[in-house]
Amino acid sequence: MTLIHSFLPVEDRDAQILILGSMPGKASLAAGQYYAHPRNQFWQIMGELVGAHFYLPYEERLRMLKINKIALWDVLAACVRKSSMDARIEKSSEIVNDFESFFSDHPRISDVFFNGRKAEQSFLRKVAPLLKSRTLNYHFLPSTSPANATVSYSDKLRIWRRLLLHDPPENC
Repeated sequence: MTLIHSFLPVEDRDAQILILGSMPGKASLAAGQYYAHPRNQFWQIMGELVGAHFYLPYEERLRMLKINKIALWDVLAACVRKSSMDARIEKSSEIVNDFESFFSDHPRISDVFFNGRKAEQSFLRKVAPLLKSRTLNYHFLPSTSPANATVSYSDKLRIWRRLLLHDPPENC
């Protein structure tokens, strides 16, 4: 199997939030864009939350994230994976991105949001123990992947809105 590589981060020096995926899927790698699979709900959710609508040109969506102080990256810099599914990533092949340098260059980031369980597990296992000089708040978000069909779009949107925008539930 061939080693696949993720993208450079979408970032701005003023970022306060970092959203992490695990590794781009085949559609994203082919397009050279984060969350390019047509059924991935990431851009639909970002459109609702910060105006980075999926119908906008890709560069405009990235600009909207930056305006809203959101950085976007993947935990893994490279890995071997047999399909687009996170479950098919060979653990022994995982190479993480350089988060020490990233966080050093982005001192305002206080919250890290994981787009799915694999991103959370890989980060907490391979990255968090190395970040001794940094206190960060970690938040799990349900994956926007089309493979995560157990959570409805409206539930994903509600959870992402509540956590990402610190918007309390209406019942409080």
